[in-house]
Amino acid sequence: MQLNADNLACSRGGRDVFAGVGFSVASGEALVVAGRNGAGKSSLLRLIAGLVRIAGGTLDLQGGEPEASIAEQAHYVGHQDALKPTLSVGENLRFWAAFLGAAADDIEPALEAVGLAALADLPAAYLSAGQRRRLSIARLVAAPRPIWLLDEPTSALDTPSQARLVELMRGHLAGGGLIVAAAHGPIGLTQARELRLGAEG
Repeated sequence: MQLNADNLACSRGGRDVFAGVGFSVASGEALVVAGRNGAGKSSLLRLIAGLVRIAGGTLDLQGGEPEASIAEQAHYVGHQDALKPTLSVGENLRFWAAFLGAAADDIEPALEAVGLAALADLPAAYLSAGQRRRLSIARLVAAPRPIWLLDEPTSALDTPSQARLVELMRGHLAGGGLIVAAAHGPIGLTQARELRLGAEG
């Protein structure tokens, strides 16, 4: 599998966010999108996820499921954790597993992977920011997809939780998945390549 972008451009609210962006990420590879605030890191991830319209250039996926779009083969974990406070930790994850087309009956392995199994029955309203982030990350395990689009994935995570995330990302890459992550600093993957978005795009 290989995700290719050529001369991509993005416009939002009548403003050109970036232009002329190109990259290629293959199975087993990670790309970290870096740059100043406002350079378009989040917009690029949202564009790949199909949440923002492409203003120019091309984006294609080689070797994926031919009948599925890029968005249907990708996980997007953005700044918003997308949790319903009145539902329990387990109920939130079961909803997302079902919504993403995965089996929703056995979510315990995913909760174990992010260290939340003991809180499965706790309403999400009582979670800390870091726990909310870990529950969002659990979707990556509960509903496997080959492409992970992660926006500031270590945000709000303490050191042990960051270590868990690194292990999950390494396992995903080892299994042939690919990762595109927006970050202001290292995400713990020493082999990751960097795409820097600057003032000129």
